Amino acid sequence: MSSSAIGSPVADTLGRPLHDIRFSVTDRCNFRCVYCMPKEVFGADYAFMPRDELLSFEEITRLARIAVLHGVEKIRLTGGEPLLRKGLPELVGMLSKLTTPAGAPLDLAVTTNGSALAHLAPALKEAGLKRVTVSLDSLDDATFQAMNDVKFPVKKILDGLDAAHAAGLGPIKINMVVKKGHNDQDIVAMARHFKDTPFILRFIEYMDVGTTNGWQLGEVVPSAEVVARINAELPLEEIAPNYSGETSQRWRYRDGSGEIGVISSVTQSFCHTCSRARISVDGKLYTCLFASSGHDLRALMRDGCTDDELSDAMASLWRNRTDRYSELRSLNTARPATTPGPGAKKIEMSYIGG
Repeated sequence: MSSSAIGSPVADTLGRPLHDIRFSVTDRCNFRCVYCMPKEVFGADYAFMPRDELLSFEEITRLARIAVLHGVEKIRLTGGEPLLRKGLPELVGMLSKLTTPAGAPLDLAVTTNGSALAHLAPALKEAGLKRVTVSLDSLDDATFQAMNDVKFPVKKILDGLDAAHAAGLGPIKINMVVKKGHNDQDIVAMARHFKDTPFILRFIEYMDVGTTNGWQLGEVVPSAEVVARINAELPLEEIAPNYSGETSQRWRYRDGSGEIGVISSVTQSFCHTCSRARISVDGKLYTCLFASSGHDLRALMRDGCTDDELSDAMASLWRNRTDRYSELRSLNTARPATTPGPGAKKIEMSYIGG
């Protein structure tokens, strides 16, 4: 094997290491969230990918093993809705056997809408999953159902959270995408509900991912405003990140009853520390959430490439990475920045994962 395949950590053109990787395991979802898979685009006649186009569990595990050799310590399974992928605990079991070159276990997690978590949490834990992140945009049923657009009730998500906690998946994070005029009135209520619980609530600025969600800058509630609203009723203090490159700014309640996080990819770009790669459901590697194109690793594997060749390809793609979309957007907030050029079509979140 070459030095790349043997496994030395890689860094991109801006010195950012490859630290974590996200695998989208399905492009399907049972929700139609207005900021991700709006019904106007993802309707009943929408053509999802045939199963044979999806990466197999063996292909995902092969890519993960090579990514770990290049410095990856965190692996997250996403979608679409990953719990819809048949046999997901089997994939978790395969990935959980991987370790870093030093023999340390990987941080293996799933991001889910939580709809099937009450049923699958025990099996996922038994297979080796470490933790889950659950999307929940409001505790108010009318608001939540308007955002998921399939009339799915809040109680079933809360039941899934309880099941995940009981199974020992943790720390469990809850992601609330805040969209002005839709659910921002529930910011403090969410904070109050999850304060002094085992769950870590994170508020995410509504992002211009893809081209189908009708993103407008005016619908973004800045994280600074989110923190100010909560702090006015539940006093907060900022705390240090868990690691360099963490996307969430952390705040804890001054009375010691837990913490929240804010993810500010619109108002406070964190491109300069981004160490995350994404692999789509059909095996394309994307070096930015806002990319317009990826690099086909599935084709390499199915054409019979060796591990050595696959490793060299992955390392080369990361070393040549120049992405800093959010920084470019911030230079001109009157409209979303586009890469590589004006009007470029960015890949959809349901295809690449969040």
